[in-house]
Amino acid sequence: MDYLDFELPVKELEEQISKAIQLQEESKVDMTATIDELKNRLTETRRHIYENLTAWQRVQLSRHPNRPYTLAYINYLTNGQFLELHGDRGVKDDKAMIGGWGLLDGRGVMFIGQQKGINTKMRQYRNFGMANPEGYRKALRLMKMAEKFGKPVVTLIDTPGAYPGLEAEERGQGEAIARNLMEMSVLKIPVICIIIGEGASGGALGIGVGDRVYMLENTWYSVISPESCSSILWRSWNFKEKAAEALKLTAKDMLHNKLIDGIIPEPLGGAHTDHETTFQTVKQHIKTALDELEKLTPDERVNLRIKKFTSMGVYAEE
Repeated sequence: MDYLDFELPVKELEEQISKAIQLQEESKVDMTATIDELKNRLTETRRHIYENLTAWQRVQLSRHPNRPYTLAYINYLTNGQFLELHGDRGVKDDKAMIGGWGLLDGRGVMFIGQQKGINTKMRQYRNFGMANPEGYRKALRLMKMAEKFGKPVVTLIDTPGAYPGLEAEERGQGEAIARNLMEMSVLKIPVICIIIGEGASGGALGIGVGDRVYMLENTWYSVISPESCSSILWRSWNFKEKAAEALKLTAKDMLHNKLIDGIIPEPLGGAHTDHETTFQTVKQHIKTALDELEKLTPDERVNLRIKKFTSMGVYAEE
């Protein structure tokens, strides 16, 4: 298990519990009372830490190396009944953007999302979850396919941003994302979007227009990362904590500003500490949302979706 700097008290208590259990097994001395006391202290310490997280600490949690990624969610939600589809029928298959058909408790769903990779080699293969234009065009192709067959779309968002390379810009990165925003706004099928990790800039928004937009508790969603914001405003990354607070990028901030529809709670300690509970909670939110959305007509869904997004933001008239 990897630990972040603010999780060190948790690490120390877990190590003490492990040593106490080992000592009990080796010496045959009953240390149940000590172990129980340490476990209670661990629970209280976790609760104190995770109920008082700063915005920057939530950004750190969203990037935790043990946090589950898109494919892990899809494999659980579909119980392995997932058929990945490839290519944008124009350039190539973007490995950073995955998608395909899956069965969610017998219900056909088109799953789409960014995949970061679980180790260095896979992260390079997946381009660290940063999709090229063909990734967004593949996503749109799959969404239109789902619309053709009348099946809902679920997108899982986890990206540090769309790929900013020269070749991506040459192939129309901005146009690809803008077209997705336009097309997703008028899809006649239910669309559910969930930020499961990082939700950075247009790279996230390119698959983030839906009837329901949810964020996991320890994720972030913003036009720019705290580091990049800090480097622009202060010419240094040293103010990233201040930038994170100013950007109002946490799930609570986003819900308060009516930019998302709900927050999906994570297990105490974060999603990386208990994958299965996290998967189960996400699954229940998806099923509940689909049940609600499928009661509406296609026109009702589209009108409500457009109304929701056009109502976002504030302005003043003089």
